[in-house]
Amino acid sequence: MQKVQIKVKGMSCAACAARIEKGLSRVPGVDKAQVNFAMEQAAVEYNPEAVAVSDLVEQIEKLGYSVDAQKVELKIGGMTCAACAARVEKGLNKLPGVEKASVNLATETATVEYLPAQLGVGDLVQAVFKIGYSAKQLDETRSDDSQETEARELRQRQRRLIFSAVLSVPFLVMMLGGFLGLVLPGWMTSFATQVILATPVQFVAGWPFYRGAFGSLRGGSANMDVLVALGTSAAYFYSLAAGYGQPHAHLYFEVSAILITLILLGKYLEAVAKGKTSEAIRKLMGLQPKTARVVRDGQEMEIATSEVMVGDLVIVRPGERIPVDGQVKEGYSAVDESMLTGESVPVDKQTGDLVAGATINKFGSLKIEATRVGRDTVLAQIIRVVQEAQGSKAPIQRLADVVAGYFVPVVVAIAVGTFAVWYWLVDAGNFSHALINATAVLVIACPCAMGLATPTSIMVGTGRGAENGILIRGGEHLERAHRIDAVVLDKTGTITKGEPELTDVVAADRFAGQEEQLLSLAARVEKVSEHPVAQAIVQGAIKRIPETHLDDPDEFEAVPGKGVVSRIDAKPIMIGNLRFLQERGVDAAPLQSALERLEGAGKTVVLMSVEGSIAAAIAVADTVKEHSAEAIRELKEIGIAVWMITGDNRRTAQAIAQEVGIDNVLAEVLPEDKAREVQRLKDEGRVVAMVGDGINDAPALATADVGIAMGTGTDVAMEAADITLMRGDLRTIATAVKLSKATMKNIKQNLFWAFVYNVVGIPVAAAGLLSPVLAGGAMAMSSVSVVSNALRLKSVKLR
Repeated sequence: MQKVQIKVKGMSCAACAARIEKGLSRVPGVDKAQVNFAMEQAAVEYNPEAVAVSDLVEQIEKLGYSVDAQKVELKIGGMTCAACAARVEKGLNKLPGVEKASVNLATETATVEYLPAQLGVGDLVQAVFKIGYSAKQLDETRSDDSQETEARELRQRQRRLIFSAVLSVPFLVMMLGGFLGLVLPGWMTSFATQVILATPVQFVAGWPFYRGAFGSLRGGSANMDVLVALGTSAAYFYSLAAGYGQPHAHLYFEVSAILITLILLGKYLEAVAKGKTSEAIRKLMGLQPKTARVVRDGQEMEIATSEVMVGDLVIVRPGERIPVDGQVKEGYSAVDESMLTGESVPVDKQTGDLVAGATINKFGSLKIEATRVGRDTVLAQIIRVVQEAQGSKAPIQRLADVVAGYFVPVVVAIAVGTFAVWYWLVDAGNFSHALINATAVLVIACPCAMGLATPTSIMVGTGRGAENGILIRGGEHLERAHRIDAVVLDKTGTITKGEPELTDVVAADRFAGQEEQLLSLAARVEKVSEHPVAQAIVQGAIKRIPETHLDDPDEFEAVPGKGVVSRIDAKPIMIGNLRFLQERGVDAAPLQSALERLEGAGKTVVLMSVEGSIAAAIAVADTVKEHSAEAIRELKEIGIAVWMITGDNRRTAQAIAQEVGIDNVLAEVLPEDKAREVQRLKDEGRVVAMVGDGINDAPALATADVGIAMGTGTDVAMEAADITLMRGDLRTIATAVKLSKATMKNIKQNLFWAFVYNVVGIPVAAAGLLSPVLAGGAMAMSSVSVVSNALRLKSVKLR
């Protein structure tokens, strides 16, 4: 039995604690559960073989409460293949208090969700160390000099490779000489010369393999280093034993030396290729200015961007990048926001306007008050999303992970079997022949290719997405997107610009000639509402009646998705849709024809009643985005059905849908019903993507198979989404789907070749048809080929 402490949020009374305690006790595998309401903590004794911590957390969340879990990223050192990653992941997931751990071989990171009441980051680091690897919290290693660190490690690999290659060249000459029948000097082929050359290669250049093998075996597992160390050591020590006192014995020093050199070459090329998969992150990080010019105590000074504080006054000169997010306090300029929006035309900025860090100030000087700094800036959030996505796992990787966990022990068993069959049956008594064939089996097997097949493609795919203004939150979302066959588009702010303007005020006969007075009353009512239609009425009143004074209404009540009820100067006033007013006994017949005419023109119409009588029909129109029709056509071309969902009446919705080419319309849908409509489409067997930009879209975004938020929308919508379109351009939906399909095709290619390579290569080596040198070269190149194939995604045409 193990015991875990879980911090629970959302309990309001002892009944909540009792409910959670009862719910946890019912989970199979839980021996005892106690919930302390005062400490907001659950203590659970459970059988780890029957239930995981994640199951306990899921049960608490099902009961309507949340858990105080934290996420940390660790940089893992010493991993060389998929078996290493599987071992670290398994070890972390076994820790009491770890809700979920995912290890990515390509990025050499572990993402761990854990319960801080149970353990800390230090415990995670210690656990990784016990398994046989090193770990550091990623924030400590992800600094400005991270590129320099990577370059230094690459130079070390290069020096080790050159050292090994120089000492291995004579062995290559010996092999070619034997093949061509050349007579070489005796000193070159002597036992002493071969020992002098092979020993530094084996134990200096090959030291990382011994170190990795020891760490792996110490942790109770086996990885690629074990295979390399076993294979090369067998060849080296056999040659040492055979050559000692037997000058004419056949030696295999060239096998061990050239094998190590080839594998080092493969690892070097793999590191170079893997570095290219992270170019998107490096480009994003490179956008951040190193320094900022601030005014403190009346003095202008230049400081590191990381030292800027919220409230600082930052001076940005023409041609400079804006260092942090902020609000313009003084000055006028045009700012190039293409890194965020993709639009090449600079945007005018003046006092009161918001600006984002890393955008470029084109010609005027600006004084900006810092509003978001450090990890809170837009750029930092984009980088964080891309980093998390590149460190995540796609479900398709599960098979490779399972295979990797058993791969090395199985290969060792096959190698032992190969030796036995050759030594006792095929070529009885020929120890050296049996040993060489067993060595070939050990060194041709490559768990690395399987481990890199998925994450390298995910890294390049998510990076390519970021370059195109598409932020994908994880590998699972990138994978799911390629199966989308239905897209539901919210109308306002997604298909349209979300900036409606007042177009018509039609008064009923009883109020004829009082249009301005009615508009003024409507504006006073809508002044306190944040709805886009309400704001359009207010702005329209200000433009049409400049002298109007918009005092607050005496009373105000909003009914979401329907309308508002208010009172001004003792007069009850209602503004809302037709159904809303009819439900409250207002006869709208006098304005029915005007309502139908305006809605038929694609305008959104609200009705206004004063003291229970219909008074006016007020129409606003929202402009369709420039590329909406083109985007919808592109989606149809790739076989995706498109729906439009809106709270507007059916006539207005049909007019907008017809303009952009949408055949399926879900109209008069209340905000709380959007998620239900999405679920209905899912129940029909469709893979649904929901695209929205507002707070009321968040439930539907979460319900959809893939939630897509417009980057021009609210933070709530973007937080609920799986994919964010930073440029607010609907055409990038098709781009995201195409990127997903290209990435999945690439992953399948990688997995196919990684598995086929091992399935074919190991039997060929066991049959004695492949020398260890050729086997080692093939193994070294397999990983390089997988990473190189993933890099092809950088050149895939998406538009």
